[in-house]
Amino acid sequence: MRTTNFAKTKVLSLPWTKIFASEYFGIFSFAFLTAVAAQVTIPVKPVPFTLQTMTVVLSGALLGAKKGAYSQLLYLAAGAVGLPVFAVLPEAGYGFARFFSATGGFLIAFPLAAYAVGMLMERYKNYFSVVTSMFVGEMIILLSGSVFLNTFFLHNISDTFKAAMAIFSVWTVVKVLAASAIYFGLRKSKVD
Repeated sequence: MRTTNFAKTKVLSLPWTKIFASEYFGIFSFAFLTAVAAQVTIPVKPVPFTLQTMTVVLSGALLGAKKGAYSQLLYLAAGAVGLPVFAVLPEAGYGFARFFSATGGFLIAFPLAAYAVGMLMERYKNYFSVVTSMFVGEMIILLSGSVFLNTFFLHNISDTFKAAMAIFSVWTVVKVLAASAIYFGLRKSKVD
């Protein structure tokens, strides 16, 4: 009787083990986590504060450059076809229209930021390098969003700086420190 229960448990756990070990699991998981992080929104105009960028840099750090970028491309594709994965902003439109809203420049930088973080982290894994890589990813998103916002909406570099850079500076530091703590916590648990 015991061997039968053990055998059933082993057989039932085998597919889950393969699923969790699959490279696609990480890609789908981070696309999903980015969608969840988008729902944590503090409505500030023209660009709200969300936790998305934290999951973007974590996707690059934990999945690597290519898979991190793929996870963000999957997230953007899900939003483009109209799935409710973007932050709730009625004035920004839904689906593909979101890429032409004030947040469009931030969104389109997600795959590039994840790729950059992953590429840097594949070479360097000490604390300083991890934090620096994540800051680079965050800066890619902020700069892309700022250029887009200034070019198509605000047309004033001072207003753009206040709306897209200054307001997010403290939160960027907090998100990077939180993301690096999560990264090292997960890395330590893998080693143990």
